[in-house]
Amino acid sequence: MHWTLRPAAPTDVEPIAELRAIVMRPDLERLGRYDAHRVRQRLRDGYAPQHTSVIEADGTFAGSVTLRPAEDGTWLEHFYLDPGLQGRGLGTAVLRTLLARTDTAAEPVRLNVLQGSPARRLYERHGFTVETQDPVDVFMVRHHRGREGSRLPRGHGSG
Repeated sequence: MHWTLRPAAPTDVEPIAELRAIVMRPDLERLGRYDAHRVRQRLRDGYAPQHTSVIEADGTFAGSVTLRPAEDGTWLEHFYLDPGLQGRGLGTAVLRTLLARTDTAAEPVRLNVLQGSPARRLYERHGFTVETQDPVDVFMVRHHRGREGSRLPRGHGSG
């Protein structure tokens, strides 16, 4: 599968919000927190096209990812892939590309994932560790490659 990242535009907000609702629904329902309007509105409210990339696979919309700079490093947010493309290595390939970029900045990368989400395994395979957690969210961090014990694992995984 051929994939690319392109800069997001303001007009990408609705397709990304819709994908977010689809991707997050199983985990949010399991946690008793799914609200069809809220899941989309939270994306709209925080959408930052200047920090967001659209993932295209074989020339079509496949997902999104945001790398938002912050005082405590970079936040990896809104990493959503079309469910039909999950488990085929695309998430791994995109994440490796993004982490190669953030490693040059020598800053930590932070993210949060919902409790019980299968995405947590992808992040753990790439050196993220749990910083804190609550009944809904797991907050994770990955220190840049120059830090002891935080190198990207070699090997293959699915995304």
